[in-house]
Amino acid sequence: MNLYQARMKEIVRKAAMIAWRQPLLDSGLWFHGDIRDNYYYASYLFAAAVDPDETPTFDRAEGRLLAEKVLLRVLQLQDREASSPTYGHWPLGLYPTPEQAAPHVLPVELMGSLMVYFVRIYGKELSPELAERFEDALSQIYRSGFYRKPLREYNHHEAKYTAAKLIFGQRYEDAALFADGRECLRHTLAHLRLEGMGEYGALPWFWHWIQAFTCAWALMDDAEAKAELSEMLDLLWTIRANYYFKGAWVGAHARGWPHDAPRDANVLHDYVQFGDFELPEAMPRTEYAGLLFYEAPASARLRALERGKPAESKVAILKEISGVKQRLHAYAYLSHCFAVGGLWERVEEFDNEQLRWLYSLPVRGEKGNQLYFFHPGKGYEPSDHDPRHQSEWTEVLYHRNAVVAVYSLPEEVPGRVIGVLPEGEWRFAANGIFGKVEEAYFAVYPSSTYQVRERDGYLQVEVEGRSVGVVVEAIGEPEANERGVSDLEDFVSALMSRAPQFTVGDRAGRIGVSYTSYAEEAQLRLSVEGPGLAGDRRINGERVDLESYSFSW
Repeated sequence: MNLYQARMKEIVRKAAMIAWRQPLLDSGLWFHGDIRDNYYYASYLFAAAVDPDETPTFDRAEGRLLAEKVLLRVLQLQDREASSPTYGHWPLGLYPTPEQAAPHVLPVELMGSLMVYFVRIYGKELSPELAERFEDALSQIYRSGFYRKPLREYNHHEAKYTAAKLIFGQRYEDAALFADGRECLRHTLAHLRLEGMGEYGALPWFWHWIQAFTCAWALMDDAEAKAELSEMLDLLWTIRANYYFKGAWVGAHARGWPHDAPRDANVLHDYVQFGDFELPEAMPRTEYAGLLFYEAPASARLRALERGKPAESKVAILKEISGVKQRLHAYAYLSHCFAVGGLWERVEEFDNEQLRWLYSLPVRGEKGNQLYFFHPGKGYEPSDHDPRHQSEWTEVLYHRNAVVAVYSLPEEVPGRVIGVLPEGEWRFAANGIFGKVEEAYFAVYPSSTYQVRERDGYLQVEVEGRSVGVVVEAIGEPEANERGVSDLEDFVSALMSRAPQFTVGDRAGRIGVSYTSYAEEAQLRLSVEGPGLAGDRRINGERVDLESYSFSW
């Protein structure tokens, strides 16, 4: 058994035990929040129960029967009415009861393809009744044609449609559908190479790309199509490696669920592929991370795991916004002890569940591993303690280990900027916040007075004002030691006197920041004349040049 298989079995074992211990509801399911969770956990329980190389801590026969019972219950909820607009679909949420829940377009997108894989791997182990019901369900998915859609946006939905075309085209010997899938695959691959991934750092969407194409690759009999799927997966894992830091996803996130801020928690695929962090106790999205696997190319693994020295990444992305393609520029800096990155530009994203910039530490279980500041925007509710949903009133300057951010706020929005500090050892002074978390020191300089509140796994900083600036600089413990810093008190002494100069103008939103970085003595300056106006960004007196950013990985 290799390391990948061992880590996959660890996930299977853990997920199976969660399923085994979860009491069934009156509906015969474990969960009503998302039907897919029932399918995924039943898959894991069945896999653990029939694995001859494992000795489960539950009764094999009873575990198998329980898994089959839940799988059968899930399959029964498929819309099997051929005239229905949601034919072949399942409901998503199951309230008030599963029978009353309306079918939804999402579950079948990924779950349908994974069902084909499950039947391929475990079909001979299934009871005759369940095997027959799976065959019926898959046939109706195929006939529903939910995936028969053209490429338009090159997003995670269309990635799943493309994979489904290949999977169901092969399974039902539909040559035209299979050919369409191959054509879509080629166009999608070319698009990513030419324009980058518009769904930058979007979780769980990126993992849906990975799972859909891995599923198609694992099932594929056609050698040429399998080779093309390998090209796609090699590129996807190369993209992932570019922003990988010990389980964390470095840089801007177009979308993330609450469990992805201020901690990286959707980490199971990373754990299997890279394994350089401890598997967290919580597994908020198991999906098929323990059952499907494609080995990343050696170059991607080398980039992710064996960084010989700190490295910068400067990547351009084309993203269609209101019908017009706009060039975005993603920056990342990865060192041995921390990483930092973000987008230079800000764009509106789905549900505004985004992070513009952040520092990343290694995955730390339930503790936060992200540091960032943001002005709350659409979708933010203070009572939710959900540190996402950022507004557009931000300008940034990135330079290796330092970030300068200004928040130029108009009168009609709340005049408060929120900061997130990961749980660690912190010192709070009038002109700065200084901390040590894991193997990284942080100096955080807000432009005005601030308050600090304790949250679950992190500290929340609140800075009032309509012209707010923040400077953050990080340095790894080895580099700090070389400069004579042996503990946090030494770091405070060294950085306290280096606070940036903040210049607030005579009108709201006008602010300038000048800072000389500790690590490199770089002169950083960022100024904004007012809300909605472009900032003047300079490093050592030179304006920031984004023309060097390319689409290559």
